[in-house]
Amino acid sequence: MKAVFRWLMLVATAILALQLFFVARIAVMAVVAPQSTAFERSEAWRIFADKGHLPWRQQWVAYPQISDNLKRAVIASEDDGFSNHDGVDWDALEKAWQKNSQAQDKADAQAAKAQGSKKPGAAPAKGKTPKPPKVVGGSTITQQLAKNLFLSGERTLLRKGQEFVLTLLLEALLSKERILEIYLNSVEWGEGVFGAEAAAQHYFRKPASKLTPFEAARLAVMLPRPKYFEKLPNSEYLAHRAGVIVGRLPNAELP
Repeated sequence: MKAVFRWLMLVATAILALQLFFVARIAVMAVVAPQSTAFERSEAWRIFADKGHLPWRQQWVAYPQISDNLKRAVIASEDDGFSNHDGVDWDALEKAWQKNSQAQDKADAQAAKAQGSKKPGAAPAKGKTPKPPKVVGGSTITQQLAKNLFLSGERTLLRKGQEFVLTLLLEALLSKERILEIYLNSVEWGEGVFGAEAAAQHYFRKPASKLTPFEAARLAVMLPRPKYFEKLPNSEYLAHRAGVIVGRLPNAELP
């Protein structure tokens, strides 16, 4: 028993030390911009491994130098309750959970139907494997920032729990304005394109401070799948969705 207790104490001490490390890192971010995020470092390694060189665009700009159009567009598209929630949008999370459960039930029913239609002893049909259900997220801007800053891309309960703790720490130690500033300067907008300034220059050849409402909306709509939309600049979905976001800009509340 003593050995088990000692082992548990060591694990608890290590977990506590890790959380204190995160507290210190986040506290420093209140005044010092992070040089890079965990996601950026993993992407840099992947791009370099694939191409043998590192095409990279990123330039930190202060909060006032980012167009309010882009701030409002990102909030309207990604997290319309950003200015008021505590880091977790429980209503959005519940809706996402319900949608995922319904999608999983539908996928299970289709798989069962396909299995029941097979003749006894028949070999599995090629190319007939049911597609996994699309997972709908309920992440806020703060949760996305927590994940990008510190965590890997794996999806486990342990990683999700750590993301939750980091989200609360970000909300406790940083202002909403600072959270949005760091997010907009570090979020991915294409292959090796990170941050609002790099995105504005890459797509519109202008600084982030000069983005029009429609340009800002197009960038906001790209966020869930930036590398995909980078290759489809004339996507009808992108244009239509950007028009919807433009209509929501007046109601997007800035911190």
